[in-house]
Formats: sequence, C-alpha cells, structure tokens
Amino acid sequence: MNTGMSAAGPLVAARNLSLKQLRRARGRFRHDWKRLIEGAKDLLHLFGRQQEAAKNAGINAGRTAIKAARRPLRELGGRRHDVVDQWGWNRTEWAVEREIGEIVHGDHPVIVGPWLAEVGYEVLYWIPFLQWVRVAYQLDPSRVVAISRGGVASWYEGVAGRYAEIWDHVDPNAFAARNAERAELKQSSPSPLDRELVQQASEANSLRGARVLHPSLMFRLFKLFWSGHRAMGFVDAHTRFALQRAPDAVTRDRLPAEYAAVKVYAARSMRDTADTRRQLRYLLDSLAERTPVVLLDTGLAIDDHADYDLASGGRILSARDLMTPKTNLAVQTQIVAHAKTYMGTCGSITWLAPRLGVNTSALFADDEFLHNHLAVALRTSARLAGAGRFSPVDLRGLIGVGSHLSRTPDSPVLDK
Repeated sequence: MNTGMSAAGPLVAARNLSLKQLRRARGRFRHDWKRLIEGAKDLLHLFGRQQEAAKNAGINAGRTAIKAARRPLRELGGRRHDVVDQWGWNRTEWAVEREIGEIVHGDHPVIVGPWLAEVGYEVLYWIPFLQWVRVAYQLDPSRVVAISRGGVASWYEGVAGRYAEIWDHVDPNAFAARNAERAELKQSSPSPLDRELVQQASEANSLRGARVLHPSLMFRLFKLFWSGHRAMGFVDAHTRFALQRAPDAVTRDRLPAEYAAVKVYAARSMRDTADTRRQLRYLLDSLAERTPVVLLDTGLAIDDHADYDLASGGRILSARDLMTPKTNLAVQTQIVAHAKTYMGTCGSITWLAPRLGVNTSALFADDEFLHNHLAVALRTSARLAGAGRFSPVDLRGLIGVGSHLSRTPDSPVLDK
C-alpha cells in the first residue's frame, strides 16, 4: 500500500511540473504574441502617419504653388484697380482743364464767381486758382468780372478788371437765408442764387455774351487733393500765390498807430467751450499788455462762424463800428495789413494775413479738418518772398498745461 503510493508520487510531481512548464510556455507565447501584434499595430500606425504626413506635405506644396501663382495675379488685379482709379482722377483733372479752356477762349467777358462759400476757401484756394488760370490760359484781366461780397475788390486785383458786390443786389440777411438753402459748405454746382447773381451782375455791367467760370470747377479739381488722391505738387501746379495789397477802406486815424489785430470765432477747428474761452481770454489779455489790440468782430450773422464775445475795453478795441456789411472784409483786410502782428482762428482771413506781409498766429483746437489747409498755408508762407510768418498754435497743448492759465492780476505775461 505504501509502496504503491510512494511509486505514484514522482509521477504526480512530474506531471505537475510539466503542466507548470506548459502554462509558463503558454503565457510566454501569449505575451510574445501580444507584443508582436502591438508591434505590428505600431508599424501600421507609423506607416499611416508617414502616409498622412506625405499627403499633407503634398497638399501644402500644392497650396504654396497655387498661392505663388495667384500672387502675381492679385498684384496685377491691384495694379489694375490703381490704374482705373488713377485714370478716373486724371479724367477729372483733364475735364476741368478742358472746360476752363472752353469758357475763357475768345474775347467775350468772363464772370468768375459768384463766391458764396467760406472766406477761407476763397483766399486760400479760389483766388490763387484764378491767378493760375490767368497765366495758364493767358486770360486778360480786363475781360474778367469777379463777383463776391464784403468789398473784396482788392483781393481780385491782377485777376479781374471789374468787381461786382453781391450785397449791392441782396440784403445780407436774405443772402444768409438763401445761401443756407444750398445746404453745403462748398459750391459743387451752380444754385438758383448763383444764377440770379450772375444775371444781376451781367445787367449792371452791361455784359453781353459773358461766360461763367464757376467756383464748382475749382472745388471739383481740388477735391482730388483734399481727398488725398493728389499730393501737394498738384496744388502747386494749379495755383499762383501773390502778395495782397491793403485797400483803403477806412481812414487810418481811426486806428492806433501800432496794434495787434485779432479775429477769433467759433468753428469746427475751435469749438466754443469754457476751456477755449479761458485760453483766448488769457492770450488776448497778455497780448494787450504789450500793445493795443483791435478785434475784428463784425456782428454779422451770415454763417455758422460766430465771433467769440470778448468784451473790448482799455487797450482792447472793437472794429465793429468801422464796418458795414458791404465793406466788412475790406476793412478787416486793411486792419490786418497795417497790424504789428495778427492772431486768429484757423480759417477765413487768417489764411490771407501772411500774404499781407503780417506775421500770423493761427489758432485751433481740433485739426481734423485742417491738415491739408495748414500744409498749403505753411508752404505758401515759407516760399512767397515778402510773406509774413505763418505759425499754427494748437490750443489743446496750451490748455493741457493747466486751467490755472486763466487770467488773474498776478498772472505772468507772455515774453515780449
């Protein structure tokens, strides 16, 4: 019994050992097989990634090639648009020049005007433009009649042999109301008021067969410059700036022997605010400590440029009593021409002051609408022999120094 059991023991042990080794071998096989499968999967994934990378590289190379091919086409298209735009601007310039030639050709009278827009555009662009027309088209001034307002015949000397005053035919208040009906600051086309004034001037001056060189031609032409489509050289090519003569609109003994002329009014470039008024008061009082000041306040309400109400007194004098509507711009021109210095809002007669030989301080507090005009005024003052210095003054810089600049008895004055 014991002998049989002891004989079976080694057999059991051997079988168990075999089974154990079989299980181990089976486990190793499963492990190796799993690794083989995972390796195959990794290889497939690597192949897939490489295939995808090759595909993406091909696509990117194709896109790059397409972009490279399209770039010249886009550039050509951009140049085409530039050429089209440039051609349009050239056509505008040529059309205006051709129309001027048709108007002035012959020996008939030529009416320039009527001028209904802002004074600033008249003195900075319109009159220099007419000087260019006179030279470029050999227009004899004896054929020309200028229509404007405020007694500005002296502005048109050398351009027009005769001058027609608008306010000989229409009351200033009626003029202001009818001019407002045009609903534009510039003169883009003749209005009923334009045509009426031309008819009245033609009858008053016995003009037969007269043709009209209207301000709309100048506005069409210089719009190319104001919109940024033409450079400063374009203005140089279509203007001729000259010094202006002072008219004799008021007797000199009604003015101080020496004085500074000042014209400050509210405009888009210098809106009526408390800070602006405080700064103007300071500048005016400081100037009056050095010399008498003549204020060019007209009292006229013919546009939206109302004079600042800077009360006169002491060394600050008002020229209002020296003016009538029909002479107001002539009187202002004479006062500025004989002034020791001039200070005024950027615009209106301020653009003219340097061409009267007077050093000018041009005030503004917002230059959004002034960039082109300031450039023209600075260039003209620097290049025209005998012109006064043109010095733009940004009140924002002065106001920014501090509100303490408002005038007090102990405030320092400007350097003399």
